[in-house]
Amino acid sequence: MNGWRGLLLSGGLMAAVVAQPTQALTLQSPVERVNLLELYTSHGCSSCPPADAWLRKLERHPGLWQKLIPLAFHVDYWDDLGWPDRFASPAFSKRQRDHRRQGAIRSVYTPGFVLNGQEWRQWFYRPELDLSANEQVGRLTMQVDPGTGATLKFSPQPHLQGGKLEAHFAILGFGLSSRIGGGENRGRTLEESFVVLSHQQAASEEGEWRFTWPELSANEADRLAVVAWLTRPDSSRQVQAAGGWLP
Repeated sequence: MNGWRGLLLSGGLMAAVVAQPTQALTLQSPVERVNLLELYTSHGCSSCPPADAWLRKLERHPGLWQKLIPLAFHVDYWDDLGWPDRFASPAFSKRQRDHRRQGAIRSVYTPGFVLNGQEWRQWFYRPELDLSANEQVGRLTMQVDPGTGATLKFSPQPHLQGGKLEAHFAILGFGLSSRIGGGENRGRTLEESFVVLSHQQAASEEGEWRFTWPELSANEADRLAVVAWLTRPDSSRQVQAAGGWLP
């Protein structure tokens, strides 16, 4: 293991990852749009642990990274109701409210799922994902230098060329354990994966974006992953997404 930023990681790389001697990575999406599944959750919500547990099982999904990318955004609007969520961010709560403003969801609640930019309530009665073939949109390539930064490049299909795109870059934590000392989940130990530890975004019309590596502590994580996705301004639906494990 290398010693960048003191991160303690384990696990190998998926086939879509190309490792360089400096531990730099190149991750690439297929041409078909990758499905993006967002979960809005909180340590203060007694209904959330079953959703978190279901999401964690997606680590074993055969289409992980190439057909499906799950994300767990921890919101902060439960924090004053008994126990603050250590992963929560006001920015994640705002993201969920933006989904409502854009018409992607009807209301703000937890656990709340958004699949490909639209509210996904099927989890509550039959949690089966439909990952049927998506539109061909182009390849998103992510060059990652852990501890330094990442560069994204998008090669769109002709019908998607032109116009501004917003790029999102996130670092996810896996195998995280949290002992809850108050609120609705008092006394429980929550095991979680796909937790968004850092999220950045930037706009460009050139099809290329650069992000600097964030300051974060992830010593407790069994492993980390990086994810990037593109959206149109003021839209909840992703244009394309890519992701993979960090070594």
